[in-house]
Amino acid sequence: MPSKEKVRWAQLKVGLMAIFALALIAVLIFLMTGERKLFGESVIAYTYLDDAVGINPGSPVRLNGVLIGSVKEVELSGETRPNRAIRVTLSIDKEFISQIPSDSEALVASENVLGTKFINIKKGRGKTPIEPGGEIAARDVRAFEDLVAEGYATLDSLRSILRRVDAIISEVEVGRGSVGKLLTDDALYEQLTGTVAEAHKLTAALNRTEGTVGKLINDPALYDELRDAITRIDAIIAGVEKGEGTAGKLLKDEALYADIRATAQELHQIMADVNAGKGTVGKLLKDEQLHNRVASVVERLDTTLEKVNSGEGTLGQLLVNPQLYESLNGASYELNEFLKEFRKNPKKYLRIKASIF
Repeated sequence: MPSKEKVRWAQLKVGLMAIFALALIAVLIFLMTGERKLFGESVIAYTYLDDAVGINPGSPVRLNGVLIGSVKEVELSGETRPNRAIRVTLSIDKEFISQIPSDSEALVASENVLGTKFINIKKGRGKTPIEPGGEIAARDVRAFEDLVAEGYATLDSLRSILRRVDAIISEVEVGRGSVGKLLTDDALYEQLTGTVAEAHKLTAALNRTEGTVGKLINDPALYDELRDAITRIDAIIAGVEKGEGTAGKLLKDEALYADIRATAQELHQIMADVNAGKGTVGKLLKDEQLHNRVASVVERLDTTLEKVNSGEGTLGQLLVNPQLYESLNGASYELNEFLKEFRKNPKKYLRIKASIF
């Protein structure tokens, strides 16, 4: 039977082995989950975020993707300035603090498709590193989040458009609408085929110089005539530009331009005199007394015409009295007959009688 000392010694060895195994397991777990050095020294730095969703104590901190520490604490900062609602305390390995320039920026990034978040520090270009306990500026990602929100609205609109397109395609497949009939109606297909055939015949006729359009396209003589006409028109335009002919002189002759300008000035002066009441036309337009006299004459003439139309006076009776008209017409006829007879036999009416007392 073993002695008590041997039993105690065996128990001690088992206890020591269990403690060593637990310590080894703890170290392995720490190394596998945190990827940190076991006895490395770390320093504190801070950054401020507008929203810390997905960031918890123990979340990784990376510099351009390289693990350099972990999140130590996430808390409300109590500040009201934009993008500074949350203060995140970063525990960074001391050996990396000198590699973080003061103009670096921290932002929240996703580590995998499951949405695991971490703090990623984008290394700046400055030469001065941050101090322990210093602040790393956070990049404002609100614009990106707004863009993502707008993207959801765009996706909804696109989904609605796709539904409408699907409905249109369904209508087309069953032969509804113009496009549907075009795809499913055999008669319309035959008509389109006939139209294409006629168009092909027309094109062939044009290529054979048949018809006016065909000759216009293929006849060299007609082309030459058109070219000659264009050449003559170009020559006429060139002559006008040189001041040749009436149109050219009208455009280029300074004397003619001066005459036209003088005539325009004279016409302007005449119009000014008329507007000023000068001359007969001006007085007619501007003289109130002359205007009244003309109005009075017109009024009397209108009264006279009314009397004539009502049959007053000789002229009025002549216009409205049929008996007077017939009497005058008869007298005129008899006078005309007398003159005819007188010209035929004047001796009949001209007799000279001499008597001696």
